[in-house]
Amino acid sequence: MNEREEFLRDRLQRDRPTPPAARPPGPPVRSAPSAPPPALPVAQRPAAPPPPAPPRPRPGPPQSSPAAAQPRPGPPPPASSPRPGPAQPALSPRQPASPAAPTPTGPDRRQSPTTAVGAPLQTADAEMPERGWRRLLRLATFGLVRPGPSAAQRREAQFEAAIRTPLRGNYKVGVLGKGGVGKTSVAASVGSLFAELRQQDHVVAIDADTAFGRLASRIDPRSTDSFWELTSEKNPGSFTDVVARLGRNSAGLHVLGGEPASGPRRVLDPAVYREAALRLDAHFTISVIDCGSTMDSPVTQEVLRDLNALIVVSSPWADGAAAAARTMEWLSEHGMTNLLQHTIVVLNDSDGHADKRTRALLAREFVDHGRPVVEVPFDAHLRPGGVIDVSREMAPATRRRFLEVTATVAGYFAARSDRARDRRPDKS
Repeated sequence: MNEREEFLRDRLQRDRPTPPAARPPGPPVRSAPSAPPPALPVAQRPAAPPPPAPPRPRPGPPQSSPAAAQPRPGPPPPASSPRPGPAQPALSPRQPASPAAPTPTGPDRRQSPTTAVGAPLQTADAEMPERGWRRLLRLATFGLVRPGPSAAQRREAQFEAAIRTPLRGNYKVGVLGKGGVGKTSVAASVGSLFAELRQQDHVVAIDADTAFGRLASRIDPRSTDSFWELTSEKNPGSFTDVVARLGRNSAGLHVLGGEPASGPRRVLDPAVYREAALRLDAHFTISVIDCGSTMDSPVTQEVLRDLNALIVVSSPWADGAAAAARTMEWLSEHGMTNLLQHTIVVLNDSDGHADKRTRALLAREFVDHGRPVVEVPFDAHLRPGGVIDVSREMAPATRRRFLEVTATVAGYFAARSDRARDRRPDKS
């Protein structure tokens, strides 16, 4: 190879883009400084061909040229070193991927519910708060042992899901029972659970008991207005104007008192109740109505006309169960079979002296007649007559039973909503 061929080879090699300088194996190459080669005339410059493939290294020590200022290209650079061009270098099986490397095609593992150690998929059960000995065991083992939710917790989750079922329109549930069986406590508890679990809707409890009803005192004792203040204005007004006449508890349940807080006693009549119900229907999705203790009351009969569900409260004794049975017989005799099919019986142990055997026999009697029965245990929080707090003060077992009652009523509401949707004419 003469001097001109050697010069052209080095000139083409210097014009081709090269990767960052990588030290070749062996001792460093030292080249003596040399003057730049003389520029060729334009006529003698060869046309720039496409970059040739890198020459295969020759065996033996690297040769240096006085005209070359850079060493010959060595072996291919490591995979982590960027090479010019859009193509990405292939990774060696022994070399881990660089943090800057693009994420492989497929689901993002950082968002996957499965951890790197193969933990099970996160489910709704894993998100339930643990209580009792399950919580103590998890804390004692620093989270290494998680027993998971109990069967009771899973049932509570099912009840809450049923209560949250989407509804359209207005729905009313009445609460009936003889005096002293805890009818008002049941109405306030069911209404509070509806309000707590259905934040997207407005829920109101209405005191339609003409025998000195005390529903407002179990929900919001500060409430002073009643039916007459709500219906006195000719223009019903907006939602803000209506709720100004109502009380409200911490769960979000509004209440309309039946008896004036002060002044002479005024007896509720069907016309006043009807006007108040129409004004509340314009703003409230669910109404829980605490009815009177007698079926012959004109207001109670007015309430029964547009109920979608009914809760019959009974004591866990023979006399209370007999009164509840007569109530359902009255509904059947007066042609309210549809309402009777959407009725649930609550055996409420309001004093804590219920006989377990008698209670079981009474429950079996109602079940044999086709009515669902829920037994509510004694709860000291419900006894004194103060404000009912279903979130913090009510016992967990009592809350679970009231969740079952509320879920059953919500199922009755959903059945009516489905029938209304089926009867809707097809516009197509």
